[in-house]
Amino acid sequence: MNAAITTQSVLPWLAVAASLAVVPAILLCDKRPNFREFWTFAAAFLKFGIVLSLVPGALRGETVEWTLFSLVPGVSFTLSADPLGVFFALVASGLWIVTSVYSIGYMRGHAEKKQTRFFASFAVSLGSTIGIAFAGNLLTFLVFYELLTLATYPLVIHKESKEAIRSGRMYLAYALTAGLCFLSATVWIYFRTGSIEFEAGGMLVDGSFSGGELKALFLLLMIGVGVKSGIMPLHSWLPAAMVAPTPVSALLHAVAVVKSGVFGLIRVTGFVFGPDLMREYGLDIALACFAAATVLFASVIAMRQDNLKRRLAYSTVGHLSYIAIGTALIAPSALQGGLMHLSAHALMKITLFFCAGAIYVHAHKTEISQLDGLGRTMPWTFGAFAVASLGLAGIPPLSGFLSKWWLAVGSVEAGREWALGIFLLSGLLNAGYFFPIVIRAFFRPPPPENGNEGHHSPLGEASPWMVVPLCLTALLAVIFGVFPDYPLPFFDLAYNIARDVFAGSESLMSTLP
Repeated sequence: MNAAITTQSVLPWLAVAASLAVVPAILLCDKRPNFREFWTFAAAFLKFGIVLSLVPGALRGETVEWTLFSLVPGVSFTLSADPLGVFFALVASGLWIVTSVYSIGYMRGHAEKKQTRFFASFAVSLGSTIGIAFAGNLLTFLVFYELLTLATYPLVIHKESKEAIRSGRMYLAYALTAGLCFLSATVWIYFRTGSIEFEAGGMLVDGSFSGGELKALFLLLMIGVGVKSGIMPLHSWLPAAMVAPTPVSALLHAVAVVKSGVFGLIRVTGFVFGPDLMREYGLDIALACFAAATVLFASVIAMRQDNLKRRLAYSTVGHLSYIAIGTALIAPSALQGGLMHLSAHALMKITLFFCAGAIYVHAHKTEISQLDGLGRTMPWTFGAFAVASLGLAGIPPLSGFLSKWWLAVGSVEAGREWALGIFLLSGLLNAGYFFPIVIRAFFRPPPPENGNEGHHSPLGEASPWMVVPLCLTALLAVIFGVFPDYPLPFFDLAYNIARDVFAGSESLMSTLP
């Protein structure tokens, strides 16, 4: 990887350390929750500030890199803040701030036990996520990828019920098996090439591997990142993990775990194999077929779920594969659309999970069939839910429309109009499983309560600690749909990343607008 060493070289490490360093302070403040949450906020804002400082350089195509140590020649523990890493870190660190606010309202409002363990695990999870974003090679990526698995396990089993423990074991079984596959591929690549450094456009283009070997490596790496990407049939752990508290669900779906998976998928396709090898050996077709099937099957399964969080979970499974299709189409605009969908989906899905948590904590409802008329007493919550639902269905002017637009453009550029059909059909299925929830909440009469038919108890809204974050993320979904580079330059970063990945493929690069 070509890297410009600058005085900013320490910043990627500081971004990772910002949350890891406060873990002891959080643990020591077990009996002083206000101080415990102070450290959570301090780390969140510091991390976001550090990532923001890296954005101007990323827009100029610069990479900030620093090697902590080398194990053997060609194998180092390196953090490298390239444009793709900065893009993902910007999404994760920004959403961590609002998730921290929301988590305080949820954990206190529901009187959850072991809150100190929760916030400490939360901090390690976000530190690991930024480590994944800035990983300069396969080894560094794998270390933080596995650390993220271990850090999120206590969050998945937070309730410590039989169901939670069972879901946690399933999560570990899937994630650690995926890690072993990724490790096997990493070792294989190192012993054949002597290097494991990421390279925009691909690091395996020197002809060191036969076609059969490349296909086997691709399978190992795709299992490695596919589990957390939720690609069927590797997705089962994700709906099961919905037993965790809602802030954990938001962390899994919007900020850290599954986004780390699709980020890893982009790293593998664009920075390990590259567009030319993907197309030459048919790897793009294989990935596109699995991703397209995942989009459709997950959407159909989502329509059958009455539990709100499970419906949202299957929606996530489907939408993650939008990003997978974007990488598999081998077209610059499609990759740009996939990157835009990474940020758009994160914003809108975190809104939906925030809403689900507010409904659960305040109204004690978990099933969609229980939501009749509830929008009349919780208008801000369900208004935000409606905005995010419209966005994920691809309705303009929300950010989900913009990402789907570029995915559609990329489908035509790649000469694979069938993918355009998948996106259009999926949009209809999205409307089919989201819109009935909004209609129930606002337009159906409330069920009879205490003999007073048609009237809910005057519940009002949940705590401002919960309602303000979900309204803010819904508002940002609108702002980024109209102004995709304001207040953060996601669009320009996505364009630059696509340009870098396809720079060595002249015939493919010519399609970039």
